[in-house]
Amino acid sequence: MSETPRSRETGGDTSTGLPQRRTGHAFAHSPHRSDSRPPQTPRGARRPDQGGRPGTIPPVPGRPATLPLALLAALCAALFALITWQVLVSGPLLTPDHALSRAVVRSAPDALTERLSDLGNIPVALPVLLLALAYAVRRGDRRGASAAGLAMAAVPALIIPFKEWTGRPGPLEPWAAGYFPSGHTATACVAYGAAALLVQPHVRRRWPTAAALVLTGATAVGLVLRGFHWPLDVLASLLMCTPLLLAVALAVSRSRRRSSWRTPRSRTGPS
Repeated sequence: MSETPRSRETGGDTSTGLPQRRTGHAFAHSPHRSDSRPPQTPRGARRPDQGGRPGTIPPVPGRPATLPLALLAALCAALFALITWQVLVSGPLLTPDHALSRAVVRSAPDALTERLSDLGNIPVALPVLLLALAYAVRRGDRRGASAAGLAMAAVPALIIPFKEWTGRPGPLEPWAAGYFPSGHTATACVAYGAAALLVQPHVRRRWPTAAALVLTGATAVGLVLRGFHWPLDVLASLLMCTPLLLAVALAVSRSRRRSSWRTPRSRTGPS
């Protein structure tokens, strides 16, 4: 083998000087911190950034995706406004709405559809939400619990004025008025949906969301099949309540992030 340049240069050097620092590939892998910390800072000693969030070295908590939620809320509001306008002017959307109602009303036993419709009663749905509120407060999620309580309080504040404004008659009671939008659907949607949003982060299972979807869907189906509401009444309530649930979801997400930032880390080893 041929002698390398390094061996030729140092072959006659017998001095015992200190080793010289070399710039090579070994130093290319040295960790560089973006937050001016040394490479072996313990996790417990990490300082948050200017916004109060943990540093950019793991874990890196992401910010809530507020833009997609806002776009979804705006879309629901626009669709709700469209349906409301069609009800007020007796627009063309009411034709398929009436046809669908005539096709499905009384197609199932009244005893069954009435029980399904009762899932949207306040004495049935509200206790479920109250239990979830108490559970969330006990687990320290006061922000999420407050948002859920406000969402439930907003249901009658929104439903009653629209019922009086539209004055829509019912499928089986054309002489009556005040069927748009469906109050039972709105109660079930917010009560069961908000309860699921409060409970699911702590149980870490998907069954709360699945249960809320089943209960809300059963309420809506029961109301239409029994003839208590037109299909558009139910759809409009779901569209109206979706932004309320999105606000609750955002509050719960922010509350969880705040609690995770405040929790001290027990691990003190090198990162």
